[in-house]
Amino acid sequence: MALPVISLSGTPFEQGLQHGQRLKARIEHNLAVYYERFKTEVFLERPEVLRRANLYAAAIKEQSPDYYAAMQGVAEGAALSFEDIAALNVRYEILYYEFGVGDQRAGIDGCTSFAILPSRTANSHLMMGQSWDWIPQVKGAVLQTEEADGLKTLSFTEAGIVGGKIGLNSAGVGLCINGLASLMDDWTTLEKPFHVRCHDILRQRRFEDARAIILDHERPGSANFLIAQSPDNVINIESAPRVASVLEPQNGAVTHTNHFANPKSMGLAEIENEFWENSCKRRARMDEMLASKPTLGVDDLHTFLRDHANYPNSVCRHEDHAFGPEEHYISVTSVLMDLDDKVMWLSDGPPCENPFERLELS
Repeated sequence: MALPVISLSGTPFEQGLQHGQRLKARIEHNLAVYYERFKTEVFLERPEVLRRANLYAAAIKEQSPDYYAAMQGVAEGAALSFEDIAALNVRYEILYYEFGVGDQRAGIDGCTSFAILPSRTANSHLMMGQSWDWIPQVKGAVLQTEEADGLKTLSFTEAGIVGGKIGLNSAGVGLCINGLASLMDDWTTLEKPFHVRCHDILRQRRFEDARAIILDHERPGSANFLIAQSPDNVINIESAPRVASVLEPQNGAVTHTNHFANPKSMGLAEIENEFWENSCKRRARMDEMLASKPTLGVDDLHTFLRDHANYPNSVCRHEDHAFGPEEHYISVTSVLMDLDDKVMWLSDGPPCENPFERLELS
């Protein structure tokens, strides 16, 4: 596997310690990438980033002691400061607030997700997947965890970010995500952060409990969560700080990219620019491809994730040199998951250039 695959077990602190030890070089690299992006893309210097991270860390300690302990473990294992690891774990709130509300207002672009009900798949299994389009230099990893209650998870994460963000667990729960931004976003509320919610969803045994992680609590910013559980439960939740909208599958499938389907009905405003237009085109293209065949197999879905319609701003994303390097994005990974067989296929980079590799939850 081109991406490092690490197995973690024990207490949350012990899992974080193993994460930090095994991914130290990648974590240091990611911190350097993000501090540069904070500065060049949203004009935040390191002291301000750390100020915000420390405020969030204190909130996380109360909201999710396990997540806080895991961050402590990552910091100790990688021999890095705790506040640096906290900054990495709340980078979503720091960056996306500036995208939607701050001075930058850059808009969101990247990530195309989907889920397909068993009635539409060749093997009659529940399938879901996505491209994860982000900063080209960010280094990822695959985490396999075993929790104290015996639940196992298999997920993709950025090195240094606790718990996984795209993945599945041994109870058949799966998660895909898309970034969103709105003018309602407010990181200063210090509600439970995005990556903490991803961690918590992947540790639920029941579909109802997984969706409640989003729907039963207010949020500091906007994000999209596509949650499923075999054999046939699927929900897409577009969320903002005080409102949320649920999208159900249509014709056996549901898709999402990086814009709200109907923001006015939610009382939201979002920035409409070329990034917003690209998001609309990618969702329409994925809908078109999923509707092109009555039943869809693994090879079909891999092909769709390699699609180059509207290149370079395609489902398989590549750098757009019409913009400066601070706004370059690629498909850092593309992921497909079979929630019945507990199998994941991942690429290390754009899947047109990098093969999908198969992993089983063991």
